[in-house]
Formats: sequence, structure tokens, C-alpha cells
Amino acid sequence: MLVRKVARAAVLALGLLLPLVAVTVPSASAADAKALVRTLYYDTAQAQEFVADWDKAAENWNNSVANVKLVKKGPGTPTNIRILADNGWPRAYPGTLGNGTVYMGRQAVQQGHYRPRIATHEIGHILGLPDRRTGLCTDLMSGSSAPASCKNDLPNTAERAEVDRKFRGQLASTDVRAANYASTECYVY
Repeated sequence: MLVRKVARAAVLALGLLLPLVAVTVPSASAADAKALVRTLYYDTAQAQEFVADWDKAAENWNNSVANVKLVKKGPGTPTNIRILADNGWPRAYPGTLGNGTVYMGRQAVQQGHYRPRIATHEIGHILGLPDRRTGLCTDLMSGSSAPASCKNDLPNTAERAEVDRKFRGQLASTDVRAANYASTECYVY
């Protein structure tokens, strides 16, 4: 009888303590969360007159998403995103998630399309977003289906969430592609 009373008291005490233990379980610290941010390095050495537009695009993404950060390539850093300029139409050749080559094509610029929107859109492809062709200026990934007068160069809520979801839990870039990588998939602005 005494053993039963002691056992009941122990079970009761344990039942009262368990919620307290669950509350004190440590959560992920800010440092842990920061460690999960994937850093991608972009190279504007061949971006010609469009360097500032690509820097603005990187800033737009950095201010919009939490799980990936774009940093301009410095000496000794890998290249995840190679940026070029030519006289054609803007386009992206994504490789693995976060890696690829993008072009700022002067043809779209000459037709009046907003350069920072083009750059942010093309980086969106490297971050895993497809063209959506909705025709809406509010949708960054609508690309050239939005009017040339569209000046929105920021991803919408759904686009930001999709990029964060794709990069959730990804650590530092371990899949840096070879410098001569050629993808067969192409997204045109």
C-alpha cells in the first residue's frame, strides 16, 4: 500500500514537471539560424554598364528573403552566379539551386524595360523561380509579360516565400559549379 502511494505521488510529480521541462527546451539560437543562411557569390566582372543594376538586384533579394544572401564575389571566393551583358534578350541559365549564368540583354533595355527589375527577375531564376507570365507588375516573375513601364523590382510575398522554402536548411554553398558549366535550360525575360 505504501509503495502504491509513493508510486502515485511520483507519477503525479512527474506529470507536473514535464510541462516545465518542455518549456525549457532550448530553441535554435540566432547564431544557429544565421549558420543556415546560404551565401551565394555573384560575379559582375563581365556585367559591363549594368553592374549597379545587378548590385541593386542582390540588395532586393537580400532585403526580401532570410535563407539566402547574395554577396559580390571578391578575390578568392567562389562564383555561384556569373553575370554577363550582350545585345540579345535578358536570360538565365540555372544550374543547381543557387548556381548559374544570367545575361542583361540590351534589347529589353532598349525597349524600355526597367533594368533593376530585369536583374532581380533573372536572379530569381537562379534562386529556383520559374517564369509565371501573369502580366502583372506586382509579380516579379511575370517578366516581360508585364508592361515595359513596370518599375516593380521586388519579389511579391509568394515569390519570397518560395525562395525561402527552397533554401531552408541549406548550408554554405557546397555545390559550386565549374567555371565552364553549360546548362541546357534557359529562361528568357
